Amino acid sequence: MRRRVIFPLFWRIFLSIWLAMAVTVVASNLATRMLLDQERQAIERQAGLRGLAEQAIAIREAGDRGEAWRFLKAEGERLELHLVLIDQDEHDGKLPSFIRDRMESGWYPQKPAVLEVGQGYRLVAWPRVQGPGWLNPRFFRAIEFGLAFVMISLACWWIARMVSRPLRHMETTARAIARGDNKLRVSENIARRRDEVGQLAAAFNAMTEQLCSLLERQKHLLRDISHDLRTPLARQRVAIELASDSGPDDELLASILRQNERLETMTGQILTLYRVTEAGGDIERQPLRPVQVVNQVLHDAADYAEQQGVDCQLVVSPESSGTSVLGDEGLLRRAIDNILQNALDHTPPGKVVHLNVSVADGWLALAFDDQGPGVPRELLGHLFEPFYRADKSRGGKGWGLGLAIARDIVLAHDGQIEAEAGQWGGLRVTLWLPVFFSGG
Repeated sequence: MRRRVIFPLFWRIFLSIWLAMAVTVVASNLATRMLLDQERQAIERQAGLRGLAEQAIAIREAGDRGEAWRFLKAEGERLELHLVLIDQDEHDGKLPSFIRDRMESGWYPQKPAVLEVGQGYRLVAWPRVQGPGWLNPRFFRAIEFGLAFVMISLACWWIARMVSRPLRHMETTARAIARGDNKLRVSENIARRRDEVGQLAAAFNAMTEQLCSLLERQKHLLRDISHDLRTPLARQRVAIELASDSGPDDELLASILRQNERLETMTGQILTLYRVTEAGGDIERQPLRPVQVVNQVLHDAADYAEQQGVDCQLVVSPESSGTSVLGDEGLLRRAIDNILQNALDHTPPGKVVHLNVSVADGWLALAFDDQGPGVPRELLGHLFEPFYRADKSRGGKGWGLGLAIARDIVLAHDGQIEAEAGQWGGLRVTLWLPVFFSGG
């Protein structure tokens, strides 16, 4: 499966605001340039300026430059413009430096209006303002602020919508699930998002699926336990009634004892599961040799294996025979016994359960291979969940707690456990424990 590329929410928000600012700057500059061009063109289109320039030229040609300057100044005050007449000999010497800079440089978008009036003369015009500013800075500043307000408001609205809508949808979904609608999930459109919100939605759906599946299995467990408890209790009641009517009988007492043992096994498994789950990694540990524990479990299970018609073969690598691990011997024995019991229950008579102990890279591996019907690949991940029984594939026995208890015990010992298809067609369960001391 191809891994999706994640685009973090941080960068989405950062780039959205950054782009909004960049668009604001570009748009305001374009708007300012357009307005300035329009104003300059409007000045240049004023037919009266050309007439004023011709009158100033006539006065100047008559030999009175001062009168021509005063004429343009007076007319400029009337029109609220600065008017300067220059010829090809004077070039731009009469113009202020900031006007010359704007005329000669392409950097300034705010340029004066220049009218070519013939005879080598040019009339330069620009609006009157206070100081070295240009045109009406307050007007253009208002335009820039307005564009910035609109663009940033749109960016913030988009960011708020992008974050709040899926979170509100997840909140609504969570409340609906809390009210009992266990089929409801977060929308796939949100779960497919390539950011933290999408990851949260996908994790929420996976968590809800897991919890609902666990609740469903617990319902089945309660039903199965009720059935399994009712059967031995009913048999005990009948046996006790017969014993009370006809006096003590060895066969009746043996039946009562068997039913009591069945009830004790069930309650013992449930108590062990919850005791290990609550303890977590806080268990008493001491050095022990797993090979010895495996031999003890095989010795205790010999009668049951013989009754099942199943042979157990143990292969121990030379380097693992002297290897020690840190752990609780009673709990490890229970875990190994549960895995072995599962293998024996699902191996047909005349077949073999293979046990292999080896050491590699600081880990001791203990593998159990049965020759049973195996488990479909899609169900392997559920085998270690509490209350799960793969009845359809394994003809389930017990209450679905044995492998769950084994998993919790192995995890409490900082180990790992895994189920996969076995070498002989059945199921292989392998557990790894960290090596404390290697005698190999």
